[in-house]
Amino acid sequence: MEFEKQLSVEETGIDALKVVELSVHGDNRGWFKENWQRAKMVAAGIPDLHVVQNNISFNAKRGVTRGIHAEPWDKFISVACGSVFGAWVDLRQGSATFGKVYTCTLDPSRAIYVPRGVGNSFQALEDGTAYTYLVDAHWSAELKKTYTFVNLADPELAIEWPIPLDQCELSEADKHHPMLKDVVPMVPKRTLVTGCRGQLGRAVRALAEARGYDTFDYTDIDEFDFSDPVAYDEIDWDLYGAVINCGAYTAVDRAETPEGRVACWRANATGPALLARVCAERAITLVHVSSDYVFDGTREVHDEQEPLAPLSVYGQSKAAGDLAVAGCPRHYIVRSSWVIGDGHNFVKTMAKLSDRCADPKDGLSRVTVVDDQLGRLTFTDQMAEGILHLAEAGAPYGVYDLTGEGATRSWYEIAARVFELRNGNADAVVPVSTAEYYAGAKGPVAPRPHFSTLGLSKLEGVGFTPRDWEGQLAEYVASLPESID
Repeated sequence: MEFEKQLSVEETGIDALKVVELSVHGDNRGWFKENWQRAKMVAAGIPDLHVVQNNISFNAKRGVTRGIHAEPWDKFISVACGSVFGAWVDLRQGSATFGKVYTCTLDPSRAIYVPRGVGNSFQALEDGTAYTYLVDAHWSAELKKTYTFVNLADPELAIEWPIPLDQCELSEADKHHPMLKDVVPMVPKRTLVTGCRGQLGRAVRALAEARGYDTFDYTDIDEFDFSDPVAYDEIDWDLYGAVINCGAYTAVDRAETPEGRVACWRANATGPALLARVCAERAITLVHVSSDYVFDGTREVHDEQEPLAPLSVYGQSKAAGDLAVAGCPRHYIVRSSWVIGDGHNFVKTMAKLSDRCADPKDGLSRVTVVDDQLGRLTFTDQMAEGILHLAEAGAPYGVYDLTGEGATRSWYEIAARVFELRNGNADAVVPVSTAEYYAGAKGPVAPRPHFSTLGLSKLEGVGFTPRDWEGQLAEYVASLPESID
């Protein structure tokens, strides 16, 4: 054991498996170490382990050998007394280093961080060896059924055990684990997508299926009402490593009514708060979709640091949801605006109106569209790609603006472009102010932000640049059927 080392983290060649050199302080009385020091270790490159259980394994005699077991949780393993020879094997489904082996000796001055699905085994090198596990999931008999194993003596692994296995104490189960060629790999944790039948939910599903992802589960309010605390008892949260919340109440004017206000707050604030709590408790990554309506629209371009200042009930409920989700340590708040996807949307409505204006039998000759609300369209395929990019690239947690790239336009300019692309009748669109447009409204009207453009520099800084929305608009209009329902 080496005393007075500096805390450091070393890579192993197996993704996320990391060796930690610990600083042990010794004198004539013995030694002392900080076995787990969250702030220092996270800063040094160890993932922020959400510790829920501490286990201790004791080997009375030299030569006791355990493993190779891959378990469905992350763990931090260190030695309390004695020393062990450790061997780790990547048994994760789809891993680029599947079957790769890493070995080293652990003593009180050296620990290791082992990610979910990497098999571990230990051979005691001294009598009276004890080692400890910090883990981020509670042990259960049900979870034990999901373990993956490989044989200690598999010649393909070619592990050079310091003490030959025929001289070691092994369990009968460990002697009969499968060889690597017969191993059933550990599948990744699953992803739960809520609001799967909405525009964004459908886009996330389409992208995941196009990429061949088979670890996504999809649900909507009739199966899992995430604003109902009781509904959470029906979900096996141990299965999930991420939740993508695509569910929301988006009827911004109806939200100004007494009934709408209740429903809006339930979906946009209560539900995300409950999701944030369960995700925080279980170290699940939560992706939540926000809106430009959390701002008052006075700044021409909004960035992620702008203080929240919602004008409407809808905006207030979304801001409350953002604040709740921000309390979940592993979160992405993806803020968007002017969303266009599969389903009822502004572009489809304008294309249908363009058809009517182009039909001399219809009698509709012009439409009015507001020209004092400015922003960019966001197509849901780009939102889906951006969301998966954030999660897969391991981008820092936090808030990210995500809209289409390109110029800021008014709703009137977008409508005129749709009319022109559809039937060449842009002159049928007449610009009006928001006040003029809603002057004859019979029900409550929610205040809208004047400027809705969101800055994209933070998103682009982590490697994702959305497509230009105007180019996508042309493609989208061209893809619409001849007759729009």
